[in-house]
Amino acid sequence: MNHPRGKLIAIGGAEDKGTDLETGEFHRSNLNFFELGILRRVVEEAGGVNARIEVITTASTIPYEVGENYLNAFGKIGCTNIGLMHIRNRQDAMEAQYLNRIRECDAVMFSGGNQLRLSVTDGGTEFLALLKKRYQEDQFLIAGTSAGAMAMGQTMIYEGNATRAHLKGEVKMTSGLGFINSVIIDSHFEKRGRFGRLAQAVATNPSTIGIGLGEDTGMLITEGNKMEAIGSGLVVIVDGHDILHSNIADIPDGNPISMENLKVHFCEKGNGYLIRERKYLPEASSGSVIPKQVDVE
Repeated sequence: MNHPRGKLIAIGGAEDKGTDLETGEFHRSNLNFFELGILRRVVEEAGGVNARIEVITTASTIPYEVGENYLNAFGKIGCTNIGLMHIRNRQDAMEAQYLNRIRECDAVMFSGGNQLRLSVTDGGTEFLALLKKRYQEDQFLIAGTSAGAMAMGQTMIYEGNATRAHLKGEVKMTSGLGFINSVIIDSHFEKRGRFGRLAQAVATNPSTIGIGLGEDTGMLITEGNKMEAIGSGLVVIVDGHDILHSNIADIPDGNPISMENLKVHFCEKGNGYLIRERKYLPEASSGSVIPKQVDVE
């Protein structure tokens, strides 16, 4: 099996609020992004402070403000080779200038906002195909925060009120950008109480692994399989592979779901998980040595 040579960093958010899909409200405050610890890790994995990083603001409703905040944040840790891609529609995504910049950069960073903007704007374009090619073939980093993280998987949550997520049909899913096929990512996980909606997403797609990212927290994914928790908060892994009972296929929309034997793992900084093997790693950063399976239920 050919593994991608590139890396993914999915970050749980706490920066660009954009449009809150649950309330329809706009938030222009709290644009101070994430803690510099995670941003430093992005820069490190991209190749250092001289790496060329392109920030893609498609998901945001206030792209220029968001872009300036990224320039300031990267500048605080000595990075000056930063570009901004304010891609607003599918026509923009087809422009040669953006394709050439993707060919030449070391990493991209998807901002937060509305993940549906990303899938609608980039889906099926040469721009997305080129990103996937570079991720598969090169030492290339794709990072994303909030909506930018949620769009990384083949399956993407785009809507779901946390207070109603225990009811069938309340969690809305569609195709994401497809950098990785076997995970469903949710962000702002603890603060917005999103366990129920990720559990429902996994229950309807039990071959996938659910990744719930707390704020100021992320997952580094290498070879499309090995995950390492980074940042100050909690990552929740939801595994539905061994579900024994589930009523979700048989009940009408609006009814409460039930399931048996859903597995849940908690990861702090340094812990990790192997997606294909479904194994928890107490020390994900200890090189390529894979420890024996540890059951965390």
